[in-house]
Amino acid sequence: MQLCGKRSYVVLAFALLVLFWGSAFSVVKVGLDYAPPMIFAGLRTLMGGLVILLVAVVRGESPHLGRDWPIFLVLAAFNVVFFFGFQTLAILHLPSGTAAVLEYLQPMLVGLLAWMILGESLSLAKIVGLILGFSGIVAVSAGSLFGNISAAGVAFGAGSAFSWALGTVFFKRYEARISTMWAVALPFVMGGMVLTLFSFAMESWSEVSPTGTLFASLSYVSLVEIALAWLIWFGLIRAGEASRVAVYVFFVPLVGIVIGAIFLDERPTLSLWIGTALIVTGIYTVNRSSTRKYKRGNLRPD
Repeated sequence: MQLCGKRSYVVLAFALLVLFWGSAFSVVKVGLDYAPPMIFAGLRTLMGGLVILLVAVVRGESPHLGRDWPIFLVLAAFNVVFFFGFQTLAILHLPSGTAAVLEYLQPMLVGLLAWMILGESLSLAKIVGLILGFSGIVAVSAGSLFGNISAAGVAFGAGSAFSWALGTVFFKRYEARISTMWAVALPFVMGGMVLTLFSFAMESWSEVSPTGTLFASLSYVSLVEIALAWLIWFGLIRAGEASRVAVYVFFVPLVGIVIGAIFLDERPTLSLWIGTALIVTGIYTVNRSSTRKYKRGNLRPD
């Protein structure tokens, strides 16, 4: 009975994690009607980072900042400044569901970059997954040839996925040395400050419409999609469920498409559905391979 109850909580945690990540694209799309993209990205990441920073301080772990500050700076650049900067621009130019599909090329790019940079093995399953994923981005991008979708938006979405993948591979190189909580908290705070300062130079704060909708959008993506989702992720790691998160991540772009269609009246095109099917299949193929490797004794899934 106790085991059944625990499994129920784990399933609920997975469902919430996928819902929070998948719904964020539509929420950001709404928020961008009331604030310029870099201002929105800066406030979003800074607010979420401060919450995680507070949790890290309460837990009492040491960040070893004097020793590891270069690592935190690189993580801030790839996992926050470029990732969320490009992601926000992609959502600005694309339907939220399309942006979600492009961003979740990341799990497949990690496999490729880990092979190139870390010397990790590239199995047949990963190669198949990569081919499917890149075929998917070609299908999604096909809409730009007919003017149905922004080519700049596709480039920003792919850039966001690539930056996130680089940050993930860099973290894998140093994960045994730094605290995972601090590896999220400090880069989010630093990256949020950089994006916010950058917005002062590039955008006008007079363009911000301080409405309840903007406040609700910022609150959701900073406190729920960033802070709460990451705390759920840490809880799943502590419960020994990290290997399953990688497999279930393929639901996120599907959730993004569905929520965008329901609440924003975004009508998925045929090329988007074809691309989504290819990318989701690629994510699942790559991560199933990584999960089996994890169960054979690795500390983390690839």
